[in-house]
Amino acid sequence: MPETASLDTPLGRLGLSADEGAITGLDWRSDAPPPASPLLAEAADQLTAYFEGRLTHFDLPLAPTGGPFQQQVMDQMRLIPFGQTRSYGEIAQDLGCPAQPVGQACGANPIAILIPCHRVLSANGTGGFSGFGGVETKIWLLRHEGAYGFLL
Repeated sequence: MPETASLDTPLGRLGLSADEGAITGLDWRSDAPPPASPLLAEAADQLTAYFEGRLTHFDLPLAPTGGPFQQQVMDQMRLIPFGQTRSYGEIAQDLGCPAQPVGQACGANPIAILIPCHRVLSANGTGGFSGFGGVETKIWLLRHEGAYGFLL
């Protein structure tokens, strides 16, 4: 049965969803209760450690929804290390497709932050961000990780 929980972060209250032993979603501005299950408690602990600068890699079972292409893009996003970025075009080149569908798949990422879509940039700037706060939130996350290269 699906479970939900929320936690307070520097970006506001985030909600987590889990089903069948894996995280399935991260929502912005959730009103869910605090974590009750071990999985959601661990996810909340890891997110807290990330925001406190004590964690650079999430180790959680993830089960994002999405078609085969979106799954490929999310796999590529998961490979981007903390504090580093890639462009939509670079991921597109790896997947042998145009950059626009990569951007659309990034925007449809159901587990932002844990699957780091904020680390994917356009060729000449930040690109978009579908989370609460839009591009400002994306910039906050990149600065938090020390990924300043795109600002230069």
